[in-house]
Formats: sequence, structure tokens, C-alpha cells
Amino acid sequence: MNTYYDPADLAKFGTIGEHAPELAKKFFDYYGAVFADGALTAREKSLVALGVALAVQCPYCIDAYTQDTLAKGCDPEQLTEVAHVATAIKGGAALVHGVQMKNAAKKVSM
Repeated sequence: MNTYYDPADLAKFGTIGEHAPELAKKFFDYYGAVFADGALTAREKSLVALGVALAVQCPYCIDAYTQDTLAKGCDPEQLTEVAHVATAIKGGAALVHGVQMKNAAKKVSM
């Protein structure tokens, strides 16, 4: 199946620094530190990352963090709940921006 997002490209992510190794090293060092255990466990951070990936609709991140959360002991029910949380936040964000629409409409009708 030909798609714009080739799942095989996810494995190539590490090569992104080929022409800017210093910047790539800084990013990957930071990335590794962010996902290490801290106030949140690496497992909890992976669930957060999956929710963000779903909200921003990054297919590579969705694949990576689905695999990562499962590897860290999460189950499909937990992943489904994350999908619903992301949906509620993204849908709510769109809906609350309706206030901006109402404000603009009110100005036009004055």
C-alpha cells in the first residue's frame, strides 16, 4: 500500500541528524532525558506521548508510542482510554473556540 506516511520511515528517524549531527545529538539527548523516569514514570510519559500523538495526528508517533506503551505493560483498554482523552481535549478545544466565533459574530451584528 502506497501512502504518504511510510511506516518503514519510522526506523529511519535516527538518521535525521545526518547533515546536522550537533543539533541531532542535542535533540536526542533532550528527548531521552524527557522520557526517563522522573515525577512521572517512563510508562506514564509514554501514555501522555500517545495522547499527544493522537491529538496532533502524527502517524509515526502514534505507531511508536502504541508500540512503546504496549512494551511498557499497557493494555488495549488503556490505549483506547488515551484515545478518548485526546478526542475529548481536541474536541473541547475546537468547541471552546466557538466563543471566538460568537464574539466575532456579535461584532458584525452590532
